[in-house]
Amino acid sequence: MNKSKNKDPDILKIGDTSIKRGERVDLSLKVGALYDHTPLSIPLEVIRGKLGGPTLFISAAVHGDELNGVEIIRRILKRKELNQLTGTLILIPVVNVFGFNNKSRYLPDRRDLNRSFPGTSAGSLAGRMARLFIKEVVEKCTHGIDLHTGAIHRANLPQIRACLEDVKTKELAQSFGVPVIIDSKIRDGSLREAARKKKVTTLLFEGGEALRFNEDVIKSGVKGCISVMEKIGMIKKSPSKAAKKKKKVYIANNSFWIRSPHSGAVNFFKSLGDNIKNGDLLATVSNTFGREATNVYATEDGILVGLAMLPLVNQGDALFHIATFKDTTKVKKALDIYSEDH
Repeated sequence: MNKSKNKDPDILKIGDTSIKRGERVDLSLKVGALYDHTPLSIPLEVIRGKLGGPTLFISAAVHGDELNGVEIIRRILKRKELNQLTGTLILIPVVNVFGFNNKSRYLPDRRDLNRSFPGTSAGSLAGRMARLFIKEVVEKCTHGIDLHTGAIHRANLPQIRACLEDVKTKELAQSFGVPVIIDSKIRDGSLREAARKKKVTTLLFEGGEALRFNEDVIKSGVKGCISVMEKIGMIKKSPSKAAKKKKKVYIANNSFWIRSPHSGAVNFFKSLGDNIKNGDLLATVSNTFGREATNVYATEDGILVGLAMLPLVNQGDALFHIATFKDTTKVKKALDIYSEDH
């Protein structure tokens, strides 16, 4: 960590690289090697404005199979607004390089990197990677956005998850601009928790599926990250954008999963973003002959924000993630408008 409280110093040092104001630099943080001693490193691009300001990290592929964030960062890197940046932007398209190269959520020892923060330099591979990332990236930032997708064989509606007890975090979550915000408590070992303890205001963006590029989710993520940068004063709003009416976002009261009552094959009757009413038929689970079918019904009103994508399930598998709101009709309308804009 910088010894001073200034998180945007004249010369920012990450690893062995020193970056001056006004510079744009690619660098790597060595994290280990493969069995044949081929080195593996976390790639970063650091973009520094000529004027001091906030320092924001945007990270992706903490889970190595979550690819939408990789593409979101690639598109952000092409934005012309970065030429007039105030402060410092640190972009990390692939954090879990081991999982990324293996198309896997996990590290080689099956540890989840997002349950290993803040880590330790003398611990497991996950702990060492986590400690390196906290030391060289998070501790040098004022804000962060961590990009995720659903787990394997699940899809998520574009959404922000954040601990909304903190006023600054809540304001940042609303500025991202997706219609659905879920008040998500901090999980032990998560990057968000470690960042919060370092007083770095951090959001988690969820959207789409693992091992896929979902175009609507990617567009949502790019637009949201740019909106956050505008909110914290890193880039200026265009006059046309500033004149637009701010779209309403909605904070979920609660969310819950509906699980399969039996093992078998599933026929789904609902899609992501649907307005769900208590008692709606969501799916049927039946045997391989299509017989002995069991219906799955909604138990509360809400919006469908997460959905299993694999039509084969075991008893107890999660099928539908439903978020509840005071007025689901308004949320559905906001989602429809948002979808039209993308």
